[in-house]
Amino acid sequence: MSQAEFDKAAEEVKKLKTQPADEEMLFIYSHFKQATVGDVNTERPGMLDFKGKAKWDAWNGLKGKICAKTYTFTDGTKDSSRQL
Repeated sequence: MSQAEFDKAAEEVKKLKTQPADEEMLFIYSHFKQATVGDVNTERPGMLDFKGKAKWDAWNGLKGKICAKTYTFTDGTKDSSRQL
């Protein structure tokens, strides 16, 4: 995926007509963060920050699976359900 394609997909997500379900939002968030930042680089949020912990856990679950520079899975899989 090129940078232009990635940027276009990121913008399209912002314009969705309906709010995705929580699990879908975690999927989108975690994959976006992994693709743009790489592996999680912050400490896990505190015990009362339920939303922050869910987001952190989803992102941390992708640790090492996506190369931040190329937006492709490092294990070589082409599973469309796991791509941005």
